[in-house]
Amino acid sequence: KPRRFVMGVESQTYSLTEMRRQWLATVPRVIRKDYRDYLDGEAREKNIISPVNEPFVTQSVQAHFVTLGPRARDKGHGHQNEAFFYILEGRGFDIHDGARYDWEAGDAVAVHNDSVHWHNNADPERGVVILVMKAKPLWIFLGLHQQGPIGTAPPEEDDRWGPPVDFLIIRAPEDLMLKKVIRPADTPWQITPHGKIRLLADPSVPLRVKAIDVHLQEIPGGGRSGRQWQMQDEIFYVLEGRGYDLHREVEVEITDKYYARVAKEPSRWDWQAGDMVYIPHNTIHQHFNADPTNPARLICGTNRIYKMIGYSRVEQLENAPEYEHNDKSQIADRDLKSEI
Repeated sequence: KPRRFVMGVESQTYSLTEMRRQWLATVPRVIRKDYRDYLDGEAREKNIISPVNEPFVTQSVQAHFVTLGPRARDKGHGHQNEAFFYILEGRGFDIHDGARYDWEAGDAVAVHNDSVHWHNNADPERGVVILVMKAKPLWIFLGLHQQGPIGTAPPEEDDRWGPPVDFLIIRAPEDLMLKKVIRPADTPWQITPHGKIRLLADPSVPLRVKAIDVHLQEIPGGGRSGRQWQMQDEIFYVLEGRGYDLHREVEVEITDKYYARVAKEPSRWDWQAGDMVYIPHNTIHQHFNADPTNPARLICGTNRIYKMIGYSRVEQLENAPEYEHNDKSQIADRDLKSEI
């Protein structure tokens, strides 16, 4: 069976409205895939969200687990797409184009585009678990197909090609200055309108990732995030805790201009540690922590391309409580200083 890298879109009509409605009615929002059955001592991958999976979810962001047994390493390979790694368990190192990058649980790792790389578990007793997020279908759709295992080369009998030279067209000098590993202390926690967040991959973060934005979010016991309306779809993996999402789908009315028709009632999607949650395009969403005492921790990813094609705005419909409290405290401090 051929591997599917990109899902095609076909319709008998110009309007894709009905196709979108049918997809929204069937697309899974909470995906449970346990990696424990893959901790067998080998180097393995397990898809979570991919064009390969049925039912189809999305191809703007792809996600899978990499598991490495004690002292295991995967097979070296190269692909044109970049990848973002978050180390869930264990410690080890990557080799990228001959350079070594050490990492451990809690680190964010960038596998830059067009690199030859492999992943290694440095622990002789414990396994490694890595969560991978990437925008690989975008690269494939754009025709960036030059990938393969170590040893990929033109056939020896084909004498049309000269000797190997450096792959100059992909090495922007400023990119070479960016980090390949971000430690927990490298980026601060921030109180934002959406809640307590720490950026891992973003234009403001010096990690060598260009195509996806990734952040950690912590929701206090019994708390909630802000309520947002955004065009890009989003995935998040539940690192700790339990809770639920409320999603309001948005229909379109096309008359003299585009109008939004927001669902009167939200749908509820319960989640727990180990779940991957999907938020479809053009959805109003909010996270809730169902545990009254313990925090919930999420790692969230979106495709950065949306910001580059006109969808950089995120409408904040409701602020997170900690942001409101922080904002009021700052106003009170300013008032006190002005009185002094």
